[in-house]
Amino acid sequence: MTNDDTSFLRLQARTQRFTLGTPRGFQVSPDGRRVLFLRSASGEDRQHILWRLDVETGEETRLADPAVLLGGHEELSPEERARRERSREQGGGVVGNATDSAVRVVAFALSGKVFVADAETGDVRELPTEGPVIDPRPDPTGTHVAYVAHNALRVVGVDGSGDRAIAEPDGPDQACGVAEFIAAEEMGRARGFWWSPDGTRLLVALVDKAAVRRWHIADPANPEAAPNVVSYPAAGTDNVTVRLAIIGLDGSRVDVGWDGEYFVTAHWSAHGLLIATAPRDQRAMRVFAVDADTGATDLLAEDVDDRWVEIVPGVPAWTDDHRLVRVAVADGANRLVVDGKEVTPPSLTVRAVLDVGADVLFTASATDPTQVHVYRWADGEVSQVSTVDGVHGAARGGDVTVVASWSLEHAGPRVSVLRGGEQVATIASYAVEPPVVPNLHLMTVGERGLRVALLYPTGHEPGTRLPVLLDPYGGPHAQRVMASRNAFVGPQWLADQGFAVLVADGRGTPGRGSEWEREIAFDFAGVTLQDQVDALFAVAEAHPDLDLSTVAIRGWSYGGYLAALAVLRRPDVFHAAIAGAPVTEWRLYDTHYTERYLGHPDTNPDVYDRNSLLDDAPKLERPLLIIHGLADDNVVVAHSVRLSSALVAAGRPHALLPLPGVTHMTPQDDEVAENFMLMQVRWLRDALGVAK
Repeated sequence: MTNDDTSFLRLQARTQRFTLGTPRGFQVSPDGRRVLFLRSASGEDRQHILWRLDVETGEETRLADPAVLLGGHEELSPEERARRERSREQGGGVVGNATDSAVRVVAFALSGKVFVADAETGDVRELPTEGPVIDPRPDPTGTHVAYVAHNALRVVGVDGSGDRAIAEPDGPDQACGVAEFIAAEEMGRARGFWWSPDGTRLLVALVDKAAVRRWHIADPANPEAAPNVVSYPAAGTDNVTVRLAIIGLDGSRVDVGWDGEYFVTAHWSAHGLLIATAPRDQRAMRVFAVDADTGATDLLAEDVDDRWVEIVPGVPAWTDDHRLVRVAVADGANRLVVDGKEVTPPSLTVRAVLDVGADVLFTASATDPTQVHVYRWADGEVSQVSTVDGVHGAARGGDVTVVASWSLEHAGPRVSVLRGGEQVATIASYAVEPPVVPNLHLMTVGERGLRVALLYPTGHEPGTRLPVLLDPYGGPHAQRVMASRNAFVGPQWLADQGFAVLVADGRGTPGRGSEWEREIAFDFAGVTLQDQVDALFAVAEAHPDLDLSTVAIRGWSYGGYLAALAVLRRPDVFHAAIAGAPVTEWRLYDTHYTERYLGHPDTNPDVYDRNSLLDDAPKLERPLLIIHGLADDNVVVAHSVRLSSALVAAGRPHALLPLPGVTHMTPQDDEVAENFMLMQVRWLRDALGVAK
């Protein structure tokens, strides 16, 4: 490795893959005068600051700086660490905040303390509260802040007065106002309470984990430390019990009756309270209106599917004129539904609903799933807001829309502030410019039109044969082939080590409609592996520089599963694999994710057996390196240990690399992250027998 190689890896680690310094978390005041957002002070600073943009002048000011407010090191509670792990948040400082309806009163937590900022005056103060605190949220009127401490939901005045508990757990297995593991990890719900529009009541999720199986995650590097005990609902076992109650600041309580296994989300506006629920098999999604005075529910809509109903962010919601907004599958696409009618064409696959008012702002993909655009539905018409190729997101308040755009044409995001359709300001990105430019070929290949990205080494000369490295995720809920330069910076470094790197999105990945996503039902192993094989052969046919006699595959999480699967079941194609944090036995993974795709293990034991890797251990004939973080509470290390044990029992040589203290996120320390990647490249070269 050259010094340039190692400096890139350290820079990539220091910049958190070149994301530090990028603005995010936009909130726009309804009068369109100001935009709040989060951004670190530089591309190598991990502490995020709350900023304010004056839309009229374009001036950016620091509203809340952790260095000023804390004057020292940030301390995180175990509860806050768990929240950040669920959201894969690696940064520090102000990593999240909530506001009142005017986007003036802003609440956030630092070191387990509640801080409140006035977005107009710039005043910031700490509130005297119980701690450690998670998830502080002002009420819409800006008079109170609700927060969770010691699993109790508490409320305090924005002036610091009247701190009190309004919902307390009855025992150690209960919690009030929090999102349980399944909600945060799999359903995209990071919160457990919602304010009423007038700020007098809250809908509160009351969680009881008594029935959930306990797992013990030990730290072998520190044998004196007690194991971390987690409540993990593995496939086929009990979930937490979630009850809902409407609790008033005056001490009143109304229980909400609802059916189903999963409480998906809630929405409370001037037109009333909505909740969405799903049964355990997830083949239905039900939207209920809730009478906040009695707790009675009225079924407004139900979507059903013979496989599963996908959760789409941002819905259900009410429009300003009291029309129900949701997203449902029709004609093979996720379509925006308003007042029971599909209002987007089948050519658009809706990704998320961003804002609902008099109209609806949403993201969707058209014929090219590598691109995500911002659209607006209003007065029966759909118009596109984002105007250049790429991957876009947005936030809105009044007539001001903030659009963040990622593109193949530039590194990092470009953020535009639009009033109407006219740009009136921009928000700067402080992100470090990656020192590599992807040598990228985006293609659509094979009979299924697989979207793939092929990266050659910088300066590659045609006719030079290269070993091939597949670098997939390849499973549900994640795309790797996107129209964003930053998505390919890491793969380009791998290519520059002397590989042709191939990234392919197969069936089951999002953005291509319901039929595409549902192809993986009951057959993770067969479908997703076949698409990787097909992508490899199709690309190699068009690019003869790919040497199919030296093919490796590496991946993390689902990609780790795919990598191990590849050498176990297709050694004729794959000659070496690195499996990072792989799921090896689906009975060990969680209920919501696993049962959605494979069904219940009691009724489909053969499906679980076919998709498990453990029985394939005697088939291993290629080099396999298994890597796993010992502190991983999502894909627990038992997955890798059981596969390793099965391989040992079958007499199959392999390598198992444990990472002490590492969770499901890869190592973050600069030097460790660098050595982690260098080690993998050396191992791949040795395994494939290719020269440096």
